Amino acid sequence: MSAKSTQVNSSSTASRRRFLSASSAAVTGAVLAGGLSPARAAHAAGSDALKIGLIGCGGRGSGAVVSALTVHPGARLTAMADAFGDRALMARTALQRRLGDRIAVPDDHCFSGFDAYQSVLASGVDVVILAEPPHFRPRHLEACVEAGVHVFAEKPMAVDAPGVRRVLAAGERARAKNVSFVSGFETRYGDGAREAITRLRDGAIGDLVALQGNYNTGFLWHRGREPQWTEMEFQMRNWYYFTWLSGDHIVEQHVHFMDVVGWIMNEQPPLRAWGYGGRSVRTEAKWGDIFDHHAVVFEYAGGPQVFTFTRQQTGCYNEVSFLVMGTKGRLMRGRGGGGAYRIEGETTWESEKTTVQPEINTFTEMFAGVAKGEPVNDSLSMARSTMLAILGRMATHSGQLVTWDDAFASQRDLSPNRYAWDADPPVLPDADGNYPHPIPGQTQVL
Repeated sequence: MSAKSTQVNSSSTASRRRFLSASSAAVTGAVLAGGLSPARAAHAAGSDALKIGLIGCGGRGSGAVVSALTVHPGARLTAMADAFGDRALMARTALQRRLGDRIAVPDDHCFSGFDAYQSVLASGVDVVILAEPPHFRPRHLEACVEAGVHVFAEKPMAVDAPGVRRVLAAGERARAKNVSFVSGFETRYGDGAREAITRLRDGAIGDLVALQGNYNTGFLWHRGREPQWTEMEFQMRNWYYFTWLSGDHIVEQHVHFMDVVGWIMNEQPPLRAWGYGGRSVRTEAKWGDIFDHHAVVFEYAGGPQVFTFTRQQTGCYNEVSFLVMGTKGRLMRGRGGGGAYRIEGETTWESEKTTVQPEINTFTEMFAGVAKGEPVNDSLSMARSTMLAILGRMATHSGQLVTWDDAFASQRDLSPNRYAWDADPPVLPDADGNYPHPIPGQTQVL
């Protein structure tokens, strides 16, 4: 990328300063003193034993455990928590089959319920992997930092602007306490991606013109409904289909592209966003209140336009790819190129095939930082990428042009009044079992 394309104009700079100052204001007077406990300091100094806790025992959390234990030969999984006890037990069994006695989780360290994360943190773990539904990420991150535990958090980091501000505040506290605050935005940890962005910044495709990201897939899982479940349990077991839990799929899934955008744009936020979205095929009540397609334009002052498309519809053309267009060429991934990154134009280049998965690099760098006493802290990028996706959802749900500043300052909190199996979730079905869903042109998001 040329000097011209990387220059931040005054309007964008002001917006980014507002983003940073808002995060600073959120932590004023709240930065915690102190560092690691004596036991955790020993691990930071290079002890070969490491106790890992898992909060959120679905496939993503279990996969992260495998990666962490692959990287660190002295690590053991010693505690697990999930909202549902059956999920935790199933995950423990599956992990033990694969990793044997490195899954050292006795029955009394297999916790369940809304507050189960607190039991994991109290069990003496050194590192926690967070993989519960995204709604819970801010409160879990806060608790991990409070406990002085190193944390790896799966994406995204929140489902609303208040949650993003909490994540920023927790990241600042983690920096003050010298504990890791690492994100599951694994693209930034990929060798090919890093080389591609380096070449981009060195001007391989000239000045940036536009970015496009596509995440088009079919339907995902659904766990049905059992007659004995309360409404809260039904929604929690099918969390993907409720905005308050997942953020909608533009936030839960397509946020990977948002993170690539943030990386390329040096964490600058856009000025505003507008777009289209709706429910063309998700018409049954079981699909909750999320959309099945989103298309958003993000507008940057003096910078490139960003176009993003995501769809979850069966029987349609699928593609997961991104394209960065410049004045001298383009950078792309996907669309016939598999996992390789390619540059075409005045110069040509393709990334080498690598057998090291980005998540392996993530844990390698995380644990190396712990050993050196220089923990990795991804708080700004992980919060900013999540907020970019939330801004896109606000634009599609409302059908309005929404500015970054208004979105980031929003006080709209998607949380329920209380967390209990007999409590009402934030969205309830009508007499026919249908959930109210956003209607562009009518729904208010700010």
